[in-house]
Amino acid sequence: MPKLKVFGAFVAAIIVLVIGAGAYLYWTWHHPLEPGTDTYLVKPGTSMRGLAQQLYERGVIPEPHSLRWLGYVSGRSRQLKAGEYRFRPHINAVELLDQVVAGRVIEYPVIFVEGWNFSQVMKALAAAPKLTQTLTGLTPAQIMARLGHPELHPEGRFFPDTYYYSTGSTDLAILTRAFKRMQTRLEEEWERRAADLPLPTMDEALVMASVIEKETGDAAERRQIAGVFINRLRKRMKLQSDPTVIYGMGVTYNGNIRLVDLRRDNAYNTYTRYGLPPTPIAMPGAESLAAALHPDDTDALYFVARGDGSHVFSDTLQEHNAAVIKYLLGGKASVGR
Repeated sequence: MPKLKVFGAFVAAIIVLVIGAGAYLYWTWHHPLEPGTDTYLVKPGTSMRGLAQQLYERGVIPEPHSLRWLGYVSGRSRQLKAGEYRFRPHINAVELLDQVVAGRVIEYPVIFVEGWNFSQVMKALAAAPKLTQTLTGLTPAQIMARLGHPELHPEGRFFPDTYYYSTGSTDLAILTRAFKRMQTRLEEEWERRAADLPLPTMDEALVMASVIEKETGDAAERRQIAGVFINRLRKRMKLQSDPTVIYGMGVTYNGNIRLVDLRRDNAYNTYTRYGLPPTPIAMPGAESLAAALHPDDTDALYFVARGDGSHVFSDTLQEHNAAVIKYLLGGKASVGR
């Protein structure tokens, strides 16, 4: 009998310990934590033990063992995703482990703005925090070669949008995403383009869209401007687009276009040359892509800026000259077409 009593006491003690340990683990797994606003880096190959130790040393969890047990008991100790994390206030250990296993890392935005040129795109990438720079010092041609398209000029080839990335992502990876997105959007618009456009290739459609993008910030006018340019191409008239002249001037442009600039010939001067410029002059957005391939059916051949962001469209040179006189004399417009 004494042996049975001892054994019973031992079993009872074990049960109490198991219940106590279970209660403690349940409490530690579900107790609200205070991770603060710091970030936590889980390096590739980090073990469950390593993660628990890091969080313990930084005061997120009261001790490391319970989190390790949570990983083992749930069978997820080998499923941790590397990356940079920030945990919300009052998160518990179960939710924290869920986040790391799911790989819900911190994402940073980098914005490519409609109408930007390639130089501005590269400056945005260079300024992006936590982005690994792999293209620093390379020429545009070398960058396009890295993308697998050495035959292409980089201007206008990247879709303007907000791209999110995590720590460790590269500038090349973001450019690749932006390039593919532009290709996809261009191909989609090309497949449903209007009939009989004087734009035989997708590349020429992209060039047209870039000119439209730089001509106006008013979405309501883009298809009208596209209609004017399409009409001028059909009639073999020069496009006479100021933004193409500005692009051709490069760093010499100081905010003003002079008569001598309009007369100085280069590949991008659509006052001296017929047809489209040889490459896009900026990144067109979705609306400009759509406008280039779905222009308004119009008789207009000219437009001039009013000075308020909108334009006056004219069918004849006489009407256009009257509009130029009205708005240029008031100092409100750029050189008309």
